[in-house]
Amino acid sequence: MNGRDLVRSVKAVGMVGTAQGLRTVRSSWRRWRADAAGLAPRGPERARVPGTVTGVEPEPGGGVVRFARSELRVRVTAGGAVFWGWDGAGPEPSYALSCGSPEPDPRAVLEPDKEGGWRVVSERATVAVSRHGAVELRTPGGVMLRRDLPPRWWEAEGGAARWVQRSEVAADARFFGLGGRAGGPRLRNGTYRLWNTDPGGSFGPGDDPLYITMPVQMVVADAGTHLVFHDNTWEGEVLVHEGEEGAGSGHDRTGSCEVRMDGGPLRCWAMVGTPARVLHTWASLTGPPALPPSWALGHHHARWGFGSEQEVRRIVAGYQERGLPLDAVHLDIDHYEAHQVFTVDKERFPKLPQFADELRRDGIRLVSIVDPGVKAEPGVALYDSGAAADVFVRDAAGRAVRGVVWPGESVYPDFTDPRAREWWGPLYGERLEQGFSGFWHDMNEPVSFAAFGEATLPRSARHALEGVGGDHREGHNVYGLAMARAGYEGLRALHPDERPFVFSRSGWAGMQRYGGTWSGDVSTGWPGLRASLSLVLGLGLCGVPYSGPDVGGFDGSPSPELYLRWFQLGSYLPLFRTHAAMGAGRREPWEFGDEVLEHARVALAERRRLLPYFVTLAHLARRTGTPYVRPLWWGSPEDRALRDCEDAFLLGDSLLVAPVLEDGVRQRAVRLPRGRWYDTVTGKAYEGPGQVVVDAPLSRVPVLARAGTVLPVRASDGGVELEAWAPAQGRTGGGLVIADAGDGWAEAEIERYTTRWDEGRVVVERDGDESEGAPGRPVGVRGLAG
Repeated sequence: MNGRDLVRSVKAVGMVGTAQGLRTVRSSWRRWRADAAGLAPRGPERARVPGTVTGVEPEPGGGVVRFARSELRVRVTAGGAVFWGWDGAGPEPSYALSCGSPEPDPRAVLEPDKEGGWRVVSERATVAVSRHGAVELRTPGGVMLRRDLPPRWWEAEGGAARWVQRSEVAADARFFGLGGRAGGPRLRNGTYRLWNTDPGGSFGPGDDPLYITMPVQMVVADAGTHLVFHDNTWEGEVLVHEGEEGAGSGHDRTGSCEVRMDGGPLRCWAMVGTPARVLHTWASLTGPPALPPSWALGHHHARWGFGSEQEVRRIVAGYQERGLPLDAVHLDIDHYEAHQVFTVDKERFPKLPQFADELRRDGIRLVSIVDPGVKAEPGVALYDSGAAADVFVRDAAGRAVRGVVWPGESVYPDFTDPRAREWWGPLYGERLEQGFSGFWHDMNEPVSFAAFGEATLPRSARHALEGVGGDHREGHNVYGLAMARAGYEGLRALHPDERPFVFSRSGWAGMQRYGGTWSGDVSTGWPGLRASLSLVLGLGLCGVPYSGPDVGGFDGSPSPELYLRWFQLGSYLPLFRTHAAMGAGRREPWEFGDEVLEHARVALAERRRLLPYFVTLAHLARRTGTPYVRPLWWGSPEDRALRDCEDAFLLGDSLLVAPVLEDGVRQRAVRLPRGRWYDTVTGKAYEGPGQVVVDAPLSRVPVLARAGTVLPVRASDGGVELEAWAPAQGRTGGGLVIADAGDGWAEAEIERYTTRWDEGRVVVERDGDESEGAPGRPVGVRGLAG
């Protein structure tokens, strides 16, 4: 503790108000004292490396390679994923794995390598272990994708061993992932911290870390694509250094990354193949993405500070009077009684269940915010219940840890304890009775307001960690994931016939099993708009396909043009939600003038028209792990120019969206993957690969359709029709339709369609349909003029 912290304490009182400011200062001092008493100083450390090989022990799918000072377990699973773990680490226990340790591949065996080491050869990858402990990941053809140098540990008496793992990749390789990164999706040279963090205000591209960090890297190179996941929940950092082709001999020609962890196991999963194959394997390992109900793929409107039922009615009436589609309204903490979770302010929302029913009859759902902090006051029903069940996080002395959030002094359920999840899940019954249909988890990094130091719980706080036990250094990053699990499982038990809708500000690897996420408090400005796209792309490459930003930015007042361009981008992202802070400018489309309103109307109409396509993409994500929003290199990872393109994206296989991310732009360059692409408004055809310049008037952003694609769209009667884009002459194409069977669990049928030329006309046929007529759905063919 120093004088600067004391000054910050005094300032905090004035900044956040006397009562709450004093609570925040006291909480910060409590956290500092708890860590001073509960965390042993690390003391002198001793460095260790594996040494040389002393022996091996074959096992199913691989085996154990023993070194002088460590041992390495290597295993190839039947699904093609490769695991290796040092110092006896196995795949379990793990918060990332969905169904325990996967079965080994019986065909993969540990065998001597000609260079004096050992290797395990499988259908999709080869793992080679040198006699000094370097681990190489190779393609089936033997090309090196990644080389992990022998790791190094620093051990202190009575403390967890911290470790460093340095890896080398090809000079042309590009790094992506590591969770939600505002400066991404490509990870340029720099250091990336692995510690879920509320930045404490709005953020932009230069801010890091943010709410969701995870040690998941996707690496794309000419030789192939691979995903690497270091299954360790401790705080850490990743240092990325891109290669420099032609820069001379030595390490300057290779790319590298260095993973540093403050404790926990050194264990790693790797997947090799195309980007689609890699994420399919990842989803098989960590669980398929949750399937949102179909209404959640529409347009959402939110605000911190609606204030009352009357204000919500005014906003809804504004949409209805102007004929603008609206599918959900989100209520923030101001609808709570004194900011306390699972309550309602009866003065502001006197008849919330009846109001919710009224909205639902108009096709509008209510979504509730849910915070983890419970007001720490005897007599508060939730606090008394949790204390009786003994489910709150405790300190090293066994006392419930207290922090400060919106209700004031609060305690935190330990969601890493199954008993706490079982207690928390049924509490959503109160929300369902109030008429809510969905839930957004906030403040779950977890946050405790701080006058100085970190805005979270003490690092010495104790967590159950599924019975293994540990402190907050290990439990912090998975807190939001475990809370999402508690909510999702609770909702499934309460309403077993309906798919839950949960999205969470914080999370970790595997969070897609329970729902999605949103950007958090992205800053209002053109850099914030660019960061919005980066977050969605990067999270999708980490296996979290459903996400979106606060359209318009969280703070401030966007200009009409900035708001419109953000709105247009949001209409093509999985979660399409306007949102703003209390005191920020309005976010309703009609507040920005007639011109913006009419252009926003077009964007909303196009989102509604494309809903069958979004439903199809949601089902594909569930089945394959493939994100809705994909980088341009998705189908052509060998195209180096596409790897560096971050201002456009693919929406599924069929559409290329080129949003406008700068002020005043009315034309923009678009980098095209190979093949023919049609401007969906003008019908003009462009040939890729290459770069073209397209019009981007204020009324729309450029969207191009892949030649030959079959796109499911909403017909005027509310059904589904097929929009087929002509393939290039001599070529064929196709597409999928997965029509949702409702918001329950019924398995949806996959319809496959093909397109081809036949005697001067485009023919669209459904696979398996032996009739010579048209498919069972209406078809419109476009692109013939092109």
